[in-house]
Amino acid sequence: MYRRLLESYPAEADRYDEMLEAGGRLRPHWRTLIDQLEGLSPEILRRRAREVREAIAAEGVTYNVYADPQGANRPWELDLLPQIISADEWQTLSAAVTQRARLLNAVLADLYGPQTLLSEGLLPPALVFGQHGYLWPCRGIEPPAGIHLHLYAIDLARSPDGHWWVMSDRTQGPSGAGYALQNRQIMARALPDTVRDMHVQSLLKFFHTLHDSLNTLAPAGGEPPLVVLLTPGPYNETYSEHAFLAHTLGFPLVEGADLMVRGDMVYLKTLSGLRRVHAILRRLDDDYCDPLELRADSALGIPGLVQAARLGNVLIANSLGSGVLESGALHGFLPAICERLLGQPLALPAVASWWCGEKPALDYTLANLEQLVIMPAFPSMRMQPVYGHSLNAQSRQRLVDSLLAQPHAYVAQEWVRLSQAPVLSRSGEYRLMSRAVSLRVFVVAAADGSYHVMPGGLTRVAPRQRKDVVSMQQGGASKDVWVLSPVRPEASEAAASLAAPLDAIDGRQRALDTIYSTVDISSHAGENLFWMGRYAERCDNLAHLLRATLQRSTDLQGEARETFYQLCEICRGLGIALPSATPAGRPTVNAMQQGLIAAIVDPTASISIAANLRHLHHCGYQVREHLSLDNWQALNRMPGLTADSSGQVGVTPAAALSMLNNVIQACVGLAGHALDDMTRDEGWHFLMLGRHIERMTHLATLFGQFLRLPAERQNQTLPWLLESANSVVTYRVRYRRAPEWLPVLHLLVFDVSNPHGIAFQFHMLERYLSDIAEQLGTLNMDTPAHLSALLREFELQDLSHDSLFVADAHARLVQLMRDAIAGAFSLSDELARHFFTPLNAPVSQGVS
Repeated sequence: MYRRLLESYPAEADRYDEMLEAGGRLRPHWRTLIDQLEGLSPEILRRRAREVREAIAAEGVTYNVYADPQGANRPWELDLLPQIISADEWQTLSAAVTQRARLLNAVLADLYGPQTLLSEGLLPPALVFGQHGYLWPCRGIEPPAGIHLHLYAIDLARSPDGHWWVMSDRTQGPSGAGYALQNRQIMARALPDTVRDMHVQSLLKFFHTLHDSLNTLAPAGGEPPLVVLLTPGPYNETYSEHAFLAHTLGFPLVEGADLMVRGDMVYLKTLSGLRRVHAILRRLDDDYCDPLELRADSALGIPGLVQAARLGNVLIANSLGSGVLESGALHGFLPAICERLLGQPLALPAVASWWCGEKPALDYTLANLEQLVIMPAFPSMRMQPVYGHSLNAQSRQRLVDSLLAQPHAYVAQEWVRLSQAPVLSRSGEYRLMSRAVSLRVFVVAAADGSYHVMPGGLTRVAPRQRKDVVSMQQGGASKDVWVLSPVRPEASEAAASLAAPLDAIDGRQRALDTIYSTVDISSHAGENLFWMGRYAERCDNLAHLLRATLQRSTDLQGEARETFYQLCEICRGLGIALPSATPAGRPTVNAMQQGLIAAIVDPTASISIAANLRHLHHCGYQVREHLSLDNWQALNRMPGLTADSSGQVGVTPAAALSMLNNVIQACVGLAGHALDDMTRDEGWHFLMLGRHIERMTHLATLFGQFLRLPAERQNQTLPWLLESANSVVTYRVRYRRAPEWLPVLHLLVFDVSNPHGIAFQFHMLERYLSDIAEQLGTLNMDTPAHLSALLREFELQDLSHDSLFVADAHARLVQLMRDAIAGAFSLSDELARHFFTPLNAPVSQGVS
């Protein structure tokens, strides 16, 4: 029945197969999926897999690998086939995982409290105090409700006999829960009928529990709690997940520089001042969180955070110091500890482990090296697992020497051959391949201290067949995890936000408090939105300028050739790196063309569209939680617009013009999202301020360079000027005649109704600065009003080429352009000083 899919599937006798029983029969819980896949043609199956990859790219789901050529744009890998777990098996597994979460929370409470486990000899002191994971300054800190582990993840592997074994515990700021939800959302679109028919359990309750728990336990003192998600920043390998979780949970995404401690309270630096933070969901490693009491060289943390937690003024999830439990050396001690703390046997054992800091364990390890995997004892050690059976004589001896020199630094684990699961071939063939897999399961603490397991998780897939290393850092992929239910789940992962309904939180008054306690925009987010506006406008301006110039680089004869060189001089005056004349003569037209093309595609140029698109994406990447999905997808596609897809060496002028058209269309779409898709809050105002400051700078610089041309050359380049300023259509509709000096001058400089004119920028900046002053406090930024007053002093007829006063008026106009450029720089600096670095900002009203 299943010959098409399974005939070439390589089952391996020495591994447990997640899909097949002994004898090659399908496991019952896999039959519905395989039945439906068998009904799909090869083309449809390939299209579904392609849709998964396209969805990942469109949503910007990434997993960064340091030094990877793709950098922050390295796409997340998701296989079309899920890992399926039956309802009965999951019930047993989730109960065991819940017990382990309770146990580890109790161990943390003991290690940072009475230390009974150490005094009774159930844990060797050297194993706890001999590593960087134990944070002495955190001893005695009692978290709200006694919960140290708000989020816990456990890596599981299935041995050849089908039993689950613990490979590692993740207790600091475990990653992957957000990726699991994103995987599910994408799979629910790729295989909607199958998800429905198989009664796959929903993941939403897990995130609702996390949201409710942090808000309930936060020491808010009666005021609406503010919970933030603390990230190391956009260069962290899982930053994409941080942004997704912040957007999903409705928590501001912040970096350490966005927070400060004042009076032993934690505050968020916002555009309107300091806002009290009551809880921090952290994705920053323990020792980086506070340079004052922990790691002194950390530039990522918040000085004074430990003291704020010590006094109970902020909830930190997970509690500081929880990384001590990520040592694999603890596994061998947990069975006895479980009997001592919980009074019951450990339900889910770890892979057999030996801490080499004990002599019998070291002796066993040295005698059985070929059957073991050697791993670092402590998470702070940067070391990949070493498989003893894979070593040659020389490598084996080096490992033995290391074990003898520092035995306490190593753990030996039994080599477990991971189970295998099917993956869809990416070679374009319609067949299944086998890959080793491991399962990461997530647990969340409810406000009452009980633990709940996500009915799903994250399966990690080895990159090659018969390879047991499933690290994402080494090129592994992922699978969605389908936990089946006997009944159809009611919830759907299609929801974009998981914040609990207002009326379901705590009655009508709590709902009203939530409505009237809107979170201010952080200074960091405001700055990135401001520069996002500037870079978006910069890309648009540069694209129009280069398109107008490049279009005039062909079929050059006589005066047209001289005009082209004059236009290139203007472009050079705007900072574009074009070849200049030498004693041997002027550069060729072809050399100028290549310079213009480089200003489109060269990401290393100081002024190029490719570089500005990269900067634009970087700013947007840091404020993803403020953007709608459509807005983010439009932004996420933009860095690829200047990539040459022809496969040819070099970009032709025709291909370059096509790129410019695509960039301009994308910029128009991005501007449309800003005007139609974003709430008119402080962040939006700073985005628009950035746009108008950049447009004012560009237009003033462009017009200032244009005014340097002789009068006769100005008349010849008026059409180019209108195109470069994106006003050619407005001129044609309004005047119905060829471009002339005074009408063009009025349209581009004096007309307050032209959105691409200089007067319009002055007017809009006045308006937005007034709005900002009303929302965030009085400002003394009268530069736009002053520039508007100077502009009104001009008499247009004085600027006519035959006017008696033209020389004076021309000089005043040139000076006005200089004043506008200087005013833009001054205004940008003042905004940064007032709002983006509020080291002495006032505390917001109503915040204790």
